[in-house]
Amino acid sequence: MLAAIPFPDISPEIVSFTLLGIEFALRWYALAYIAGIILGIALARRALKRPALWPNGTAPMTPSQLEDFMLWIVLGIVLGGRLGFVLFYQPAYYLAHPAEIPLLWQGGMAFHGGMLGVVVAALIWCRRNAVPLGSCADMLALGTPIGLGLGRIANFINNELWGRPTDVPWGVIFPGTAAQDCPGVIGPCARHPSQLYEAGLEGLVLGLILVIAAWRFGALRRRWLLTGLFLAGYGIARFIVEFYRLADQQFITPDNPFGHVLRLTDSIGITMGQLLSLPMVVAGVAIAGYALSRPRA
Repeated sequence: MLAAIPFPDISPEIVSFTLLGIEFALRWYALAYIAGIILGIALARRALKRPALWPNGTAPMTPSQLEDFMLWIVLGIVLGGRLGFVLFYQPAYYLAHPAEIPLLWQGGMAFHGGMLGVVVAALIWCRRNAVPLGSCADMLALGTPIGLGLGRIANFINNELWGRPTDVPWGVIFPGTAAQDCPGVIGPCARHPSQLYEAGLEGLVLGLILVIAAWRFGALRRRWLLTGLFLAGYGIARFIVEFYRLADQQFITPDNPFGHVLRLTDSIGITMGQLLSLPMVVAGVAIAGYALSRPRA
């Protein structure tokens, strides 16, 4: 290992206190969710104020409807994300400890589960309010990368989801990682900061692509186009970064307890995260192709 970056001394808790004998704490992870939702709503509101961006020059909903819509979406994110983590990644543990399922502050949210929760919430809300589902989906796609980027930065601060051992100069020495996982290395074991890779690809890069597509190329006037771009973009980014999230030679990590769920060779295979991302890429390409085949309003 020629060079490495020491992990910054940042506490996962911003502030903690005890009230009536009960301990409360505000964590960076929770703040990332809150800030992501607030900034996503702000971006959606900004888009709604530009009727020319939308089909037929008409915004799909009013500001008051946006607030109600986002309340449903937040519930979909929280419930779907938590249940997705329980069912996709640690079903055996939570089957044995069902009382811990509601304990969100202990961590454990799955993006793919949260996305399914959002889909269900959006379907119900759009049908109840007679709002075009495609435009609502595009608006959600536009604001989601902000929360994804902030959430991955919070994963880095929490010292979780770190990647496999590496000797690249930007490798990070995460606390609690075993030196024996880096064969032939004397001293601390550096790992890929895969959380920051995801923050850059899923948050910054994907977010910029969607904003430019909406404001510069009129993508919102083609219903479902931004939705397709988001699904395909996220799926590709997640699939790539999963190769760096395999944290040890056995391919087993806390967020990847199954290792390779599809083994191609002794060292090459597909993880659960990649398996869940492949359908997103296929669906995203199909949805974007469908949107482009229709005339722009």
